[in-house]
Amino acid sequence: MTEPLTIFGAGPVGSLLALFLARRGHEVVVYERRPDLRGGRAGAGRSINLAVSTRGLYALHQMGLDEKVLERAIPMLGRMVHAGGEARFLRYGRDDREFINSMSRGELNRLLVTEAEKTGRVRLEFEERLVSFDPARHAARLRSERTGAEREIRAPVAFGADGSASAMRKAIAPDASEDVLDFGYKELTLPAGPGGAFLLEKNALHIWPRKSFMLIALPNLDGSFTCTLFLSFETFEEIAAPAAAEKFFAATFPDVLALVPDLGALLAEAPLGRMTTVKCRPWWQGTSLLVGDAAHAIVPFFGQGMNAGFEDCTVLDGILAREPRWERAFAELSETRKPDADAIADLAVENFVEMRDKVSDPGFVLWKEVEAELSRRMGGAYLNRYQLVTFTRVPYRVALEAGRVQQEILREVCAGVRTAGEVDYDRAERLVRERLALGSHVNQDSDYQG
Repeated sequence: MTEPLTIFGAGPVGSLLALFLARRGHEVVVYERRPDLRGGRAGAGRSINLAVSTRGLYALHQMGLDEKVLERAIPMLGRMVHAGGEARFLRYGRDDREFINSMSRGELNRLLVTEAEKTGRVRLEFEERLVSFDPARHAARLRSERTGAEREIRAPVAFGADGSASAMRKAIAPDASEDVLDFGYKELTLPAGPGGAFLLEKNALHIWPRKSFMLIALPNLDGSFTCTLFLSFETFEEIAAPAAAEKFFAATFPDVLALVPDLGALLAEAPLGRMTTVKCRPWWQGTSLLVGDAAHAIVPFFGQGMNAGFEDCTVLDGILAREPRWERAFAELSETRKPDADAIADLAVENFVEMRDKVSDPGFVLWKEVEAELSRRMGGAYLNRYQLVTFTRVPYRVALEAGRVQQEILREVCAGVRTAGEVDYDRAERLVRERLALGSHVNQDSDYQG
């Protein structure tokens, strides 16, 4: 009898991968270091709300789960920018049909784990930590988080979905680069109002940009918002005391301070998270493969970490449909997918600067207004970088390069103008047609329901 496939990590990517492999008829065993999060004893790991978008929805659609996920999510049509004075709304897509979805990481993870078990082909072993892995011997060493006992298991075909601190990556790609951002994050809950009322605009991702730092808030189904404060580690040390934190918020985010009771104490108690960009090569060795954050962890500022990991699953599934030999399939995924993973890693860091610094800048707002008009005039022939990443399945590397070309065009056509109405759009359209060829990509990949 063929031995089961092994997945290390039962987070969203590992659980979805188990579903894809089970659909191909494989028996799968998944080892997870945390307790079963459906039992109430475990958190969901990193708790920043997920922004589920087209790439993730496409993968979920393959498993018939996209509608179930959307039932548990809140649409966010754009950014609500709180930059002093009246908040400004900046739409993400071309119209109300294009939006991202705010969802609890834990809620999504619980759904995927449950659906994986329902297949009858997936067995989950919780509180089992991967300590070390030997791809040459197809052997893994596990430690029970309950007893501390260690044991060795065979893993003839193994997948590392064990996150940004992957133990499996240390064996497959020991020279991986791990770039820790010099900013950390802490989370707060902005509670719902009376009767579960939303105290901020419900269908938006809220941003308070403050040049060198920022606060964001994503809506939850119960009317609350998950707020995430991104600051330098040094500043977090300076506001460690509750009184110092409240003084800091009074000076920088007074509207939020007024809505979060006991904010200083809550911030002091909140764990300080770190953000890492991981780039590695190779992603595979023999019949062992890294996926998701284990292969390409990124910072969260484009909302694509989970979406990119889910896209690994769909790309791998497409390869396995024509190449059943594990070694060749894994090699192909590693070589074809890595340029896209590196591209979204770079895009995510760039978007941090945009979110904390540029969204309140008049020049940035002008560019967005011009892009909106170009998109209205040209349709799919002009989608900005954010739209390409979020609302299509255009390869990330194509979106990265398109964004650079678009910036050049906007810089040229906006030179010397003060309002979007002064732009020469005939010239702008000509430059887009000459320099930006997106039609074949977008027409093929713009809708996740395919």
